[in-house]
Amino acid sequence: MANGLYTARKLAEDRKRFRWSDRYYKRRMLRLKEKNDPLEGSPQARGIVIEKVGIEAKQPNSAIRKCVKVQLIKNGRIVTAFAPGDGAIKHIDEHDEVIIEGIGGRLGRSKGDIPGVRYKVVSVNGISLKELVKGKKEKPVR
Repeated sequence: MANGLYTARKLAEDRKRFRWSDRYYKRRMLRLKEKNDPLEGSPQARGIVIEKVGIEAKQPNSAIRKCVKVQLIKNGRIVTAFAPGDGAIKHIDEHDEVIIEGIGGRLGRSKGDIPGVRYKVVSVNGISLKELVKGKKEKPVR
């Protein structure tokens, strides 16, 4: 390793070169997250509900988590989104327009005991799903 007078350039260039060994730096610089992310790096996206699905929770839990398959409007990709809340799935029908966002958790991967689900439903037909579940608002008849 170079260390003496006149070595600043070498140290700076080495630092620049060895940063590529850092997997977070590499993913950020090559923009790998945006490239394979269905939301294309944005926080939320709109989509159309294709079908309702029940997904079994991972061990040691035993439940059927209510989810929906959503086709995104901006790129046509199909993702699975969780419907949070007690009885929330009743307020979501096929062909509804929903807004989904990341479910939170480990670096854009799935969270908790729901295998393979990375997104959650935030609103249905322009009305917050939370308000629908609480009964504060009613779903508009289209």
